[in-house]
Amino acid sequence: MLIPVLWFLLGLVLLIKGGDWFVDGATGVAKRFRIPELLIGATVVSIGTTLPEVMVSATSALSGHGEIAYGNAIGSIICNTALVAALTIAIRPATVDRTALKTPVLFFFLAATVYAVVAYMTGYFSRFIGLVLIGIFVVYMLLTVRQAMEAPNQRQEVDEPHEKRDLAKHLLLLVIGAGLIAWGANLLVDNGTLIAEALGVPESVIALTFVALGTSLPELVTAITSLAKGHGALSLGNIIGANLFNLVLVSGVSVVLSPFAVPSGTTIAGMNASLVLDIPLMFIVMLLMTLPALLHGKLSRWQGVLLLAIYASFCAFQFIA
Repeated sequence: MLIPVLWFLLGLVLLIKGGDWFVDGATGVAKRFRIPELLIGATVVSIGTTLPEVMVSATSALSGHGEIAYGNAIGSIICNTALVAALTIAIRPATVDRTALKTPVLFFFLAATVYAVVAYMTGYFSRFIGLVLIGIFVVYMLLTVRQAMEAPNQRQEVDEPHEKRDLAKHLLLLVIGAGLIAWGANLLVDNGTLIAEALGVPESVIALTFVALGTSLPELVTAITSLAKGHGALSLGNIIGANLFNLVLVSGVSVVLSPFAVPSGTTIAGMNASLVLDIPLMFIVMLLMTLPALLHGKLSRWQGVLLLAIYASFCAFQFIA
């Protein structure tokens, strides 16, 4: 039991560091070729922080563990919102740009509605549904890229020889980061499954809690960094973007690789816990975070405290149910 736990922890470390290096490398390469900052944040950074979820879920789906692929996507959204964003909001509430939030929030709830309809109506995610989710991702990215390219491009002049030296470093970080993410994902999935079996805990529960928290750590690091610099609201857009990518990219890729059914390992009053608790909670925490921000243009401390209480109750329920 000790060995799987140690490998599991090593997998988390590799995912965190790999995601960190991947984002640094990708951002450096983008800046080297004078891609606008807004475009970098909307594409490279958001996708980079979601890569751990993509790798874990894709690896899980291919190895026949659809419960982890499904639970990781839903669990990461709940964790990102009710823990990562909630910590930032509770400690330092801030004003937000309502205009910038509209597009990602709209696309998130569109994707979440598609996801929920499939889960409740059929209980099975086919390759066609995976392609639909990836299609939503492509449309969102194209729209975001167009908006970013139309925005004012603030370029900074940098010494050319210095740029050339940095390019090789950024490319190396990009490759090593991707490799660490892939390795960490394998360790996390394989040993997470062993731990779940040893404890008699359903794989969906492990995915909704430990794996989801581990793959959400890049977002957590981003939030803490923003908070330390006095820009607590800056991580909100990244959280919403990461949540959207969890539905359309993480789930989409996983379903296309290996279709799976909604897991039914745990029940509440004889009903599938995922349909009764997990999916409704995903909608609830996102509404609690985004609706006040869209209506009033600011975040309040009560939102963060309430979201943290919800996440603590959610985790406690997973292990006592």
